[in-house]
Amino acid sequence: MISIIFGKTKPINYIIVLTFLFIFYWGVHFFLFGRIYASPQLLQNMLVLGALLFSIFLVNFIVKRNKVTGSNSFSILFYVLLTVVFPETLLDSNAILCSFFLLLATRRLISMRSSRETKFKIFDATIWVLVSSLFYDWAILFLILVFAAIYFYAPKNIRNWLVPFAGLFAVYMVTKCILILAGHEEFLVEHYQLHFSFDVGYFSYWGHSTKLILFASVTFLTGLLAFLKLGKSGFGRVVTMRLIAFSFVIGLVVNLLKLSDNVYPVMIAFFPAVVFMTKYIESIRRAHIKEIVLIAAIVVPFLVLLGSIAIEP
Repeated sequence: MISIIFGKTKPINYIIVLTFLFIFYWGVHFFLFGRIYASPQLLQNMLVLGALLFSIFLVNFIVKRNKVTGSNSFSILFYVLLTVVFPETLLDSNAILCSFFLLLATRRLISMRSSRETKFKIFDATIWVLVSSLFYDWAILFLILVFAAIYFYAPKNIRNWLVPFAGLFAVYMVTKCILILAGHEEFLVEHYQLHFSFDVGYFSYWGHSTKLILFASVTFLTGLLAFLKLGKSGFGRVVTMRLIAFSFVIGLVVNLLKLSDNVYPVMIAFFPAVVFMTKYIESIRRAHIKEIVLIAAIVVPFLVLLGSIAIEP
């Protein structure tokens, strides 16, 4: 049943996923964590929710347009299920917005495989990464992903290697002008401290550490299986999967560097994770086994959520 519904791309899939995410977002804020907001804060959260909902369309667009996965809706299903496993990330507006702009950057980097308008894509990706770093300073590490994409897709043209620096200069000048007009000239110096804020206390609660370790383990396992299945695929697809794998590693590094109280950046690693999970589901040939795995993939996140609520300190 689940494989029939999400095994194809239909409008009903968007309706199901977006409706659930809308309800779950407010449920997490008002009921799970008991937040109370004034009108300005409520409006701000509505804008953040809009970015989160639009991220679903971005995820689906990236995987379909670049043929990263097959013609199905498993990727958006898994993306939403990961928010169930990590509901606290929905409280972190910076995580949602940072992830949103990183998705825009990823879209441009993966599209470099077409070898068309390469410099524009590098420039755009650099800008989106830098914008994402305005929400998490350590997200600037994703500039490594930009250079990795250049190395994978277009390393011979020396001008491609210079484009990210042009993007950096452009973003700096625009941001600086806006800050001067707003009277916050010190923002860049104060924001890009790049402090290592690893919070050991966060991992003293086994629920946090277990979820993060299981998330990384499942993603690495499904990623390994995906690469094994790509053995006979074209070079372009293999390179794309390498870029996605590299994105996941950087996402985990940023997550560990930035993790502390009221900061939950794990969402920035959701996209590569859902790609690997989707590739694994697609590799299952027997319909009844695929159905069982999908049922487990839906049930387990809710069990984790209920377990976290029951034992929350």
